[in-house]
Amino acid sequence: MNLETMKRLLALLGLTLAAVVPPTKAVEGTNPWRFEELSRRPAVEARQGVAATADALYAIGNHELGKYDRATGRRLARWECPEGDPLTHLNAGVVHQGRLYCAHSNYPGVPMFSSVEIWDTVTLRHVGSHSFGRTDGSLTWFVRRNDRWLACFVHYAKRGGEPGRGPEWTRLVEYDDAWRPTGAGWVFPPDLVARLASRGYSISGGALGPGGHLFVTGHDEPEFYILKFPEAGPALRWVGTVPMTGEGQAFAWDPVEPGVVHLILKRTREIITGRVTGPWTETKP
Repeated sequence: MNLETMKRLLALLGLTLAAVVPPTKAVEGTNPWRFEELSRRPAVEARQGVAATADALYAIGNHELGKYDRATGRRLARWECPEGDPLTHLNAGVVHQGRLYCAHSNYPGVPMFSSVEIWDTVTLRHVGSHSFGRTDGSLTWFVRRNDRWLACFVHYAKRGGEPGRGPEWTRLVEYDDAWRPTGAGWVFPPDLVARLASRGYSISGGALGPGGHLFVTGHDEPEFYILKFPEAGPALRWVGTVPMTGEGQAFAWDPVEPGVVHLILKRTREIITGRVTGPWTETKP
């Protein structure tokens, strides 16, 4: 039984996927986190992720973008280029100071090259680029934290992988506003990496939710994984799992309503909006 058939059967029974899929990681033996889907809207560019402002949602494809009005769902602007001319594989997007920043790589090419690409949020005109050149890993997402950038560089086990370096080499690196490394960095929990690496992939999306919790996603798993920054040591802690109705890829927390999140369903080209509830108060760094 595939996922869509399961969802239709559960709907007939008055249940949701989150109600019957057990978490793979719980907080102190329980799972206080829940996801509720609120809406869906079509977006043909929704292949890699979504970014959000108070008024618009930005659907991200491999080398295309679509800006959609949040109230009506109408597409307001579009940008695209031929594959590889100049961009190949966009991933997550973040809106910062009136600009849409997107992670970009040459996936599945090796050796790995990565860059940050920048668009004006009003017109979707491409306005800037920062190249990392050859990178240790493929840039998939980044997020603002404490006035710094946290950027995730992933490795793959199969397509797009480099010899001798699998998903366990995936890392999170801190940069300043000029994209200079600060010296800070973290690794992901080995059990989470192993779970996502079973099909050759790694951490595809990530964003800081309310309370400072770091939520991440895999390539197509219908789950959020909740991580905490460690009090000591280099490894992030996996503290919770939230079943949801998207399938991996990059996502965005709503800038207006805490707990509301926007994600994509790649195979149907839809943006899903939902609400995550749970113990948002963070007591540790």
